[in-house]
Order: sequence, then C-alpha cells, then structure tokens
Amino acid sequence: MPLLDLADFERDALETLTTFATIPCLSPGFDTEWVLHGHIDRAIELLSDWALARRFADFEVEIHRLEGRTPVLVVTIAATAPGDGTAVLYGHLDKQPPLGNWSDGLGPYEPVRRDDRLFARGVGDDGYSTFSALLAVEAMEANNIPHSRCVLLIEASEESGSPDLEAYLDHLKDHLANVELMICLDSGALTYDRLWVTTSLRGVVNVDLEVEVLTQGQHSGSASGVVPSSFRILRELLDRVEDATTGEVLVPQLAAAIPDADVRAASALAAEFGDVIGRELPTLEGVELMGASAEERILRRTWYPTLSIVGLGGAPVPEIAGNVLRPSTTAKLSFRLPPSVDAETAREALIPVLTSDVPSSARVTLKNWEIGSGWNSPPLAPWLAEALDVASNDAFGRAPGFTGEGGSIPFLASLGKRYPDVQFVATGVMGPQSNAHAIDEFLDLPMTVGITNSVITVLSEYAKS
Repeated sequence: MPLLDLADFERDALETLTTFATIPCLSPGFDTEWVLHGHIDRAIELLSDWALARRFADFEVEIHRLEGRTPVLVVTIAATAPGDGTAVLYGHLDKQPPLGNWSDGLGPYEPVRRDDRLFARGVGDDGYSTFSALLAVEAMEANNIPHSRCVLLIEASEESGSPDLEAYLDHLKDHLANVELMICLDSGALTYDRLWVTTSLRGVVNVDLEVEVLTQGQHSGSASGVVPSSFRILRELLDRVEDATTGEVLVPQLAAAIPDADVRAASALAAEFGDVIGRELPTLEGVELMGASAEERILRRTWYPTLSIVGLGGAPVPEIAGNVLRPSTTAKLSFRLPPSVDAETAREALIPVLTSDVPSSARVTLKNWEIGSGWNSPPLAPWLAEALDVASNDAFGRAPGFTGEGGSIPFLASLGKRYPDVQFVATGVMGPQSNAHAIDEFLDLPMTVGITNSVITVLSEYAKS
C-alpha cells in the first residue's frame, strides 16, 4: 500500500513549493546577472530550510558554492540498512523564462491551484523534486522501512545545459562515494495513470548564428538590390543543415541508426495508446503533423535529429518596423540529437557547414554554444525491473510504461560516463499538456504523490538487493 497520499503532500510540502513557485530563479543562461538578482540564492535557501525541517535519524544539509558557479544543494541521509552503496536522487531548481503571456488568471510566478493542479513556472520542471525525494525517504524512516545511504543533489544550471554540473561532480566525488543507484526526477510521462520510466534522451546543440552585412541599417530604397539581405543569407545557410520541405537534418554526423529494440517499443506504444504524441500537441486545426503514423511520430520525437529556430534577433517587432535594410540577423539554432550521437562531434561537424564559403562573403559568427550529449539507459538489473513493476502497480494500479524522451537531461549523460555500471531510474511528472518551458506550466499533484510512492518502493528494494 502507498505510504503517502495527497493530504500528506499538501500538509508537508505544498506551502513551501508554492512559495518556491513565486521566485523567478531563471537559469543563468537566461539571467546573466543571477548573482546580483539573488533569485537562485533565495530559492536554494528556501529548499535548504525546508530540508532542515525534515525528520531523519541522521542527516546533513549543505549548500555547496564553487567560485563563479551556481550553487548546489546536497542532502545526505545516513543508511538505515546494511551496505555501503549510495542512491543519488537528482533534480534542479533553476527555471526557464515565462516565454509569453500566460492564460487569464495564470502567471509564471503567481501560483494558482485549480483542482489538483498547481500552475506556475518550474513547479513540475522540476521544483517538486526536492519535496518528492525527501518525503519518500522520510516516510520510509517513519514506517521503519530500511534504506541505503541517500544523497539528494539539486543543481541550479540544468536549464542552461548544466555547465556547472561537471565541476560539482568532481567536487563531490568522494562524498558521493560508492554510487550504485541514480534516480532522476526531471523527466516526463506519456500519461498520468502509471509510472513512466525514461529509456533514452536526445542530446542538444544550441548556437547563435549571426549574419552581418552592414555597420548600420540603411533605407531599403537605397540599399536593397545592392546590399545582400542578412536574412536571405541566413536562409541559405539554414538550407545547408535542414531540408526546408521535409525538415530532415542534412548533416550526416547528427544522425544515427535507430536500434531495433526502440523501433519495437515505439510500435508497442502506438498499438496501446494510439497517436499519443500528436494528441497532446495544441496544433491549429488543419495543420499536418510530421510523421506518417503514430509509431513514426514516437520515433521522430525520440531518435530523429531535428532543428528548431528558438530565437531571432536583429529585427524589430512588426509594429515598429520601418523600410530599413537591417545590418544583421541572428537566429538561435537548437539541434536535437539522437541518444547515441556525441554532442561535441555534432558541433564540430556544424562549424564548417555554417561558416565556409558564406554567400556574398557576409560575416558569420557562431557564439553562445550550449551542448549536451544524449543518453541511453543501461539494461535494468532483475531486482530493479521487478521493483519498478511493483512500484507502479502499488502507486497507480497499473504496470509501468517505458519510453524514450525527446528532451535532454545533461546530468544523465554525465553520470552515465562516470558510473557506467550504475542502475538508473529516470522518471518525472510532466505529462500531456503540462507545458514544460511553455506557458501555463502545471504540476499534477496526484501524479507527484504517485511518483513519490514509487521512489519509496525502488529505494526499499534497492536496500534489499
């Protein structure tokens, strides 16, 4: 039987989580003045204070700060079971920007509860993780369920590609000690009716591509037809990396063969859930989705390389745009990579494609790189496979689901390299319409309770293994 219910979460966590939701602790990639603004410090102090109020037999709470880097919260709970292994539970506290205007009555830093959903930026991605992880272990001790040594690691730069994580993993290497299990609470779910376990994640390469043609803007009546348009040159460069008709990424180093097991898994998911990917997207009526079938759309989201233009610079908004040939155009390119593609290899392949033989000899600059490799889950040990099945059935009344995710979690790639023999569980609460990174993000509270109870089961079984 589950140890926690929604009333427990409401009593012990919801008030502090709601306060966390009011803090605009943007990731450093979106707030370069994060030290001055102090929001990340406010958030980590809030979580630290809440952690200190928990009831464990033997634990310590520390905020680690390395020079020039975002802080990390580390909560270490001594084992109550025999053994010298460590279970690491991971999450992050930094947030994405608001993105745009939220729906009426909602705001990114004005948390609102509607039924059993809490709307605010960063609550599901993934402010809940500190609360879920520590409440799970606290419930185990309160019910005399033995657990191994647990270390909660909450970082503050994940939404910027975790540029500070490697330094902290080096710094904490001796403290983490004999890591045998890692539970990541930063992933997603295809439905809210079961525990979803992530089997793979795509990598990412982000870069700002700037094209310059003038030192200052010129009247289009004087310069157009003579000075090449920076936007046109940008279009030509983009055509080198993406087929404008099909969306196919054209740089071969960014592609990979899809394993047969993943193809079979996509087919099984499509057979059970139908078009689970297309159904959750708020597309306008009549818009045709990419992919010929539900199975192909699952694979497109989890294994295909893609390019998204996630930002544009150098152009005024249409309401104030004059007849001016602009001096430059900048596009922020976001490439998603198959799980098995090395991000550094992808970056090195893109550089000559975008900077060699530039049309009209325009000036091209690539800057603000953010890269992270993807991740494939190692095979599950028999004890963990059984534990996940028990966890999902106990917490949700259904067997667990297994699927790849289209996003990136640099932590998993980093830890996978450092600890190749460790067992991983990547899961999370962000299901359909939960809007991670978009407007109207929400946390589904019953799902959160289910995940928390699932963590209890996994930690319990790990202590016995």
